[in-house]
Amino acid sequence: MHTETERCVRAVQSKDARFDGWFFTAVVTTGIYCRPSCPVVPPKPENMRFFPSAAACQQAGFRACKRCRPDTSPGSPEWNQRADLVARAMRLIADGVVDREGVPGLAARLGYSTRQIERQLLAELGAGPLALARAQRAQAARLLIETTPLPMADIAFAAGFASIRSFNDTVREVFALAPTDLRARAPHSTPGNTAGALTLRLPFRAPLNPDNLFGHLAATAVPGVEEWRDGAYRRTLRLPYGHGIVSLSPQPDHIACRLTLSDLRDLTVAISRCRRMLDLDADPVAIDDQLRTDPLLAPLIDKAPGRRVPRTVDEAEFAVRAVLGQQVSTAAARTHAARLVTAHGEPVDDPEGGLAHLFPAAEALASVDPESLAMPRTRRTTFTTLVRGLADGQVRLGPDSDWPETRAKLLELPGFGPWTVDVIAMRALGDPDAFLPTDLGIRRAAQELGLPSTPAALTARAAAWRPWRAYAVQYLWATDSHPINFLPV
Repeated sequence: MHTETERCVRAVQSKDARFDGWFFTAVVTTGIYCRPSCPVVPPKPENMRFFPSAAACQQAGFRACKRCRPDTSPGSPEWNQRADLVARAMRLIADGVVDREGVPGLAARLGYSTRQIERQLLAELGAGPLALARAQRAQAARLLIETTPLPMADIAFAAGFASIRSFNDTVREVFALAPTDLRARAPHSTPGNTAGALTLRLPFRAPLNPDNLFGHLAATAVPGVEEWRDGAYRRTLRLPYGHGIVSLSPQPDHIACRLTLSDLRDLTVAISRCRRMLDLDADPVAIDDQLRTDPLLAPLIDKAPGRRVPRTVDEAEFAVRAVLGQQVSTAAARTHAARLVTAHGEPVDDPEGGLAHLFPAAEALASVDPESLAMPRTRRTTFTTLVRGLADGQVRLGPDSDWPETRAKLLELPGFGPWTVDVIAMRALGDPDAFLPTDLGIRRAAQELGLPSTPAALTARAAAWRPWRAYAVQYLWATDSHPINFLPV
């Protein structure tokens, strides 16, 4: 979008927050870059330059605006609605792969050369993988500087910098302030933050309807791993350097997030995974406008716009839970999962009580005796085949997964039909066009609304909803009285 100059100028002049994260505006007369909704008086159009990423702005020599804080805007919706090389690379960079494994590790995961990765990222984002990862480290450093009392040396390490010098240089270059000055300017209104606990805000594009989003997570919560408490969804997190516990609660203009981490190096990964789980980088206006063109869907959207697709912080975990939930009730699926957690999950300490385990890793589940599973023999086979495939890497469900290839591999597994594959595609892979025409709730909703109720006819009708059929599923499910559709009280 950053190449559409007239459209970008109009967005900046109208301070349209819907475009925050889609592009960034750099001002040549001040050397500052902003989000489109920056509250300051818009510059003259001839002084504006538009970039596709904060990293590209920084590489061009611009520093972040102290007023609108463009580095904290919602991410571009592009990276969660596409499955091409650039989108997969961006999801991996957000998951911290470049910091942990370097650019060669990123390239190896994607099956391309480092040269190809750098060339494609530069062409679309104006910055290579190192610059994009550096921008992410700068944002993490700012968050830690402003919200914790940690020493600067600890912050540099936690944010992923290789040295204090590179930390200091980057902060000065990006924010035009030394780290100590950045801390001095921060509002001192975040009591309770300690070296292991952070309170922060997760921005999103309005509107956001929290009912199905948090209702689904709360209604399907696995005891010991997840819970709904005092207006917040809480769960344990398995992270690259350790583990964490997150509390997420919807607010009118943000999601309140409290993170307790065993290792602060996991900060950016934890934030990225929570944003992905809550689908916070979606563009609800564009999605709803497309779905609203169907006159039978329009009343559902007008009644409660901004529905998101509840996703996951752990793709392998969700796939296992999808198998446990085959042809059983939500309550039965939770019971099966809770038994696995109690027997094979890794214990964690929750300072607030209520959470006790990480969901078992695929490697642990691969050693489970199938005869100990209280489920039909055919589903035991499905379960054991899946977890072995996840453990040995034959089945890959991470942010780097190629969606069509992953679908094909899942369909080859015993017991995997279209419903299981599509629900994994929708909630684990993040495919915005995944569709469930055979789902009983979808067929009931279709019949009630006057839509075709047979899978083939409904699929044909849903072609007009592409590429947002996963969001149409959320609106159709909302016609039911199931607890997944309501914010818990």
